[in-house]
Amino acid sequence: MNQIDVAGKRAVVTGGAQGIGRAVAERLIAGGAVVTLWDRDRGLVEQTAEAIGAGFIEVDQTDWDAVRSASARTAAEMGGVDILVNNAGIAGQNATVADYPLDEWRRVMAINLDGPFHCCKALVPLMTEGGYGRIVNVASIAGKEGNPNACAYSASKAGVIALTKTLGKELAGHDIAVNCVTPAAARTAIFDQMSEEHIGYMLSKIPRGRFVEVGEVAAMIAWLCSAECSFTTGGVFDLSGGRATY
Repeated sequence: MNQIDVAGKRAVVTGGAQGIGRAVAERLIAGGAVVTLWDRDRGLVEQTAEAIGAGFIEVDQTDWDAVRSASARTAAEMGGVDILVNNAGIAGQNATVADYPLDEWRRVMAINLDGPFHCCKALVPLMTEGGYGRIVNVASIAGKEGNPNACAYSASKAGVIALTKTLGKELAGHDIAVNCVTPAAARTAIFDQMSEEHIGYMLSKIPRGRFVEVGEVAAMIAWLCSAECSFTTGGVFDLSGGRATY
């Protein structure tokens, strides 16, 4: 494992209790960062934080007031925030557009798109005030290509890509880099929300013939969180095992 230097940086990782979020937090801690996990699962995030040596805050990122409160508390406890990894998200139901439940569409959008927007809105002022920042949003290859029977997930992740590009341009005059990653599926707890048919479809689209490992995603994100990522902003970095065509 390459050592990514983030020594002394203060990081927030959303959805940090498990899966990609936990792997990212562990990688940042290994590089010297101080990490606070934001997650809505109080029991699991507390357990994870104790296991990896991180702080934690229970927060529902769909609730703007809750995110704003978590931001203030995190800044007070860590003295500021230098890094934000927007990882928290859900897959949602598998159904065609015609059959997709309206309430489920709104739920997926609230978590996958409103959530990262809330977190960026709350934490960007701290970064501009501090004169430094790195933001990495976890999107998906589905946001570039659109997966059938996953309209809400695909559309929400496309929105994350657009949010990344917009914020990257807005902050280009600062030492704040805003990028996103578009991984293929990783075998995490999110698979519990998907049908076996949909899981099989996703695997069939990956030329490498396997799902991405959470550590592989964390490795790329960790570099994007580092000071070495000093010029690229508004970028979209693929971890699709050869699936991406652009």
